[in-house]
Amino acid sequence: MSELGYVLGAGLALKEFPWRVCWGWWCARSRGAGRALRVAVGERRAAVGMYHSSTQRRHWTFRSEEELARCRADANRKFRCKAVASGKARQSDALLLESREELIICKYYEKKLLDFCSVFKPAMPRSVVGTATMYFKRFYLNNSVMEYHPRIIMLTCAFLACKVDEFNVSSAQFVGNLRENPPGQEKALEQILEYELLLIQQLNFHLIVHNPYRPFEGFLIDLKTRYPLLENPEVLRKTADDFLNRVALTDAYLLFTPSQIALTAILSSASRAGINMESYLSECLLLKENRKSLSQLLDGMKCMKNLIKKYEPPRPEEVAALKQKLEKCHSSELALNANLKKRKGYEDDEYITKKSKMDETLQGMRMQVP
Repeated sequence: MSELGYVLGAGLALKEFPWRVCWGWWCARSRGAGRALRVAVGERRAAVGMYHSSTQRRHWTFRSEEELARCRADANRKFRCKAVASGKARQSDALLLESREELIICKYYEKKLLDFCSVFKPAMPRSVVGTATMYFKRFYLNNSVMEYHPRIIMLTCAFLACKVDEFNVSSAQFVGNLRENPPGQEKALEQILEYELLLIQQLNFHLIVHNPYRPFEGFLIDLKTRYPLLENPEVLRKTADDFLNRVALTDAYLLFTPSQIALTAILSSASRAGINMESYLSECLLLKENRKSLSQLLDGMKCMKNLIKKYEPPRPEEVAALKQKLEKCHSSELALNANLKKRKGYEDDEYITKKSKMDETLQGMRMQVP
């Protein structure tokens, strides 16, 4: 079942990477990062659609929410130990963020990342947005926001995702989407380039991300060609898209396969429309005789819907207080990140120039999931 959506959705042949020349200056700038992208190019050419053999399945798909919580707690503890060892803080120092508080900060900046991508010009493909979001989630599984500020990491994630997913924008175009004057944009770009190789290293050079959007389109094609009981499968698209937007704010991408997420989006949409899809599961997907796979699929669907139901957007007053603590952690007195140059650079969270569509997504988080 985990491979089916990708088999269905892998019909488009991968074209040659067109940004090889466009981004040649960047590869020349950093041999390590250049090698990492060349590895990514090779992996993408050889294994597009092959989720079952991907680094995402082997290294970045976890068994439970508890495992994710342990990873984040370990990252928090490691930073606290480093702060204590440096003599800049005590283990019980009130200035340091708790693991729960770090997660709230991450949720806030992940929403900022989605806002930035949703109003990006030229329009950013969903696959690029999904890749950037996954980079951000992965990075802060093993790193603390107290060591690496999420404000610049989120932009670096988006910048790297543009390259890896073949979205050809120049560096000037990229920082031109920030609400900054030209000197501010130049400083922001300097910071992004400083953090880029660090990001690649912390991702263990696993740059290829399998998003649910390709299998989602594959399932729609399958419904159109092999499931005549549903006259117009396109009626499911809008609600299914909404489901994918909401589930992207949760940890589902770290817990489930892309095809599971895509199929759950379609079945959730069908349920809302009052359409019974049991025969599609049993006959077209051949789950009638495989009760174990069907049970696992239904359990995963239930878990994803629960993730959406219990997701709570960070409260503004709580975020404001935590951001003050975060800035103190990055002050010269407490900062441990001495390897990267400290510049003023890009320091404004309010970079969105118009209302983001993601606001509608957050409002929809309170809707009941069938």
